[in-house]
Amino acid sequence: MTRDAYRARPLSIAIIGTGPRGLSVLERLIYRLRRLDLSDRVVRVYAIDAVEVGAGRIWRTDQPDWFTMNTVVGQVTMYSGEPDDGPARPGAGPSLGQWIAEQARAHGQQPLGSDDYASRQRYGQYLRSVFDTIRQHLPAGTELLPIHDRVTALTPRPEGGYHLELEHGQSHLTVDKAVLATGHPTNAPTAFERELLDFTARHPHLHYLPADSAAEMDLSTTSVPPGTAVGILGMGLSFYDVMLSLTIGRGGTFTTADGSLVYHPSGAEPHLIAASRSGLPIPARGRNQKSPQYSHLARFLTREALAAARGRRYLLTGSPRLDFDEDVLPLLLREVEHVYYTTHVRNRSGEAAAETFARGHLAAAGDPRAVHKLLADTGLTDVDPLDIFALARPFAHRHYPTPAAFRAELLQHIRHDLDQAELGNHDGPLKTALDVLRDIRNIVREAVDYGGLLPDSHRQAFLTRFLPVNALLSAGPPRDRVRQMLALIEAGLVEVVGPDARFTLDEKAAHIHVHSPQVDGSGRHLHTLIDARIPTPHLASDTSPLIRQLVADGIVSEYVVEDLACSQRRDTGGMAVTPAPFYVVNHAGKVLTDLYAIGIPTEHTRWFTQVGSSRPGVNTLFYRDADAIAEDLLTTPAPHPVAVSSPRTAVALASRTDQR
Repeated sequence: MTRDAYRARPLSIAIIGTGPRGLSVLERLIYRLRRLDLSDRVVRVYAIDAVEVGAGRIWRTDQPDWFTMNTVVGQVTMYSGEPDDGPARPGAGPSLGQWIAEQARAHGQQPLGSDDYASRQRYGQYLRSVFDTIRQHLPAGTELLPIHDRVTALTPRPEGGYHLELEHGQSHLTVDKAVLATGHPTNAPTAFERELLDFTARHPHLHYLPADSAAEMDLSTTSVPPGTAVGILGMGLSFYDVMLSLTIGRGGTFTTADGSLVYHPSGAEPHLIAASRSGLPIPARGRNQKSPQYSHLARFLTREALAAARGRRYLLTGSPRLDFDEDVLPLLLREVEHVYYTTHVRNRSGEAAAETFARGHLAAAGDPRAVHKLLADTGLTDVDPLDIFALARPFAHRHYPTPAAFRAELLQHIRHDLDQAELGNHDGPLKTALDVLRDIRNIVREAVDYGGLLPDSHRQAFLTRFLPVNALLSAGPPRDRVRQMLALIEAGLVEVVGPDARFTLDEKAAHIHVHSPQVDGSGRHLHTLIDARIPTPHLASDTSPLIRQLVADGIVSEYVVEDLACSQRRDTGGMAVTPAPFYVVNHAGKVLTDLYAIGIPTEHTRWFTQVGSSRPGVNTLFYRDADAIAEDLLTTPAPHPVAVSSPRTAVALASRTDQR
């Protein structure tokens, strides 16, 4: 096709999913279109979402306001540039905090502070405002068509591009390029989940609610009657959503008395029995003391250190893939330890002493004797070492003679954590150090993305051992949510069963039973079991009609890591994509240069794709991912798919080159 012929017909693009990832691609796409001379060509963009165009499912604006974000509003933006003297538009607009302040002034309300937390409903409203702003600033020749519908199939056209089938309304669309930004999945039940569904179907007086967003769950009094025993599986962020839905969502209230939070029940609440592997509710985020632009600068876990480790691995094994426990984790732990001890020194002796200690620790780290001497010389021998694995499993190998004994220790642990969180993420040594786990995610990504780890190491060390600890310690809720949970435990409405919780189904007695083998007398019969764990993305388990069709037709494929040098293989469950601009790799190993995937569908190929915003004034990976796709969408589409000789190996090596 000649350039003139190419420009003579409209360029049509579908963005499937308009949560934060899809919206970010749209924002950068319109930003680029406003700066290009495409006046002789129509660009038609379809923004498609099955739940709410401009907000998506997780951030839908009709959800209750007690579902809260876990990032402060001053650190959240969907605009790729900060506000200027002009109107909000693609490339320049307010952060979430600034937008909330503008709305508060316009309506005579009290604004949130930049270090406060907004509800997910409020963030959805902000996302909708960003979408509306984009629509108001389209360049000449650009059309943006919102479609509230579900895409059920995407099939290639012989002449290029795709047919999109819709569940309702217009039967199909024809586009040149498409972006898959479909977000959190709904998975087919596992064997255990199927057993629970079948069991409760045989015993209609029992209920089981599978994992999903709490806003999507049936938490009505029909499924969860007042006064009944309700098990909650998982004590991460979704646990707090379910907890509040069944307490303040049932009319209960919190008040403050003598400096402590007190819960006043409405009488409509059930009795909540929480259970997890650790027995520990996810701890609180530290009080924010950092600007949106601040991020810890890695000193140990650096690109140079990873490159050197890859070189050593290649010489040793013939493979550049890393062993997480040997090559990555020690550097990561030194990073956390460095900030932990440096913060202690700064609190005791001031900034100059902290800088001197930091230089000494940087030189000594890796030599346990030298580190011990440095700590002794600095007067830190009375400081408890920071062991993130012990911190995440404080009740491991412990036995409690009664539930009351466990409850007393749990409450003590929660109160101590709240005290640490109140010290902040700059002044508090513990929360400052744990914030490092968030700040160095991009470096960890460079170690693990696109098959960067040996398959066995990725499965056992990274996924099984490290990630649960990392998730527990680095992504907690606001302090107020933990205070509310503490008040509910003290009021007797929430009970934590204990560590290593186990569930059994008693067919004869027709009940679901939960207990902790480490807490005598902890067994409880449940009327309802609610799975409050976030569903893990897995291509083969996704129940979306679109994803199932794409898999069945071989248009998308699972990313598989094979290391012939070490005779290891890992089927990741993630969608195979190239490095930026994230072209989809089909079942035949061909790169589809007119089909892109971003965010959660690519989890396991890339790590931690559930990030839902950028940060003001920071060139974040969230922003760069979106911009890479937006730029490529506006280039001439390749007439045919591009074949790669070995898609898995080629993608992995390209990733490491690209991200440096």
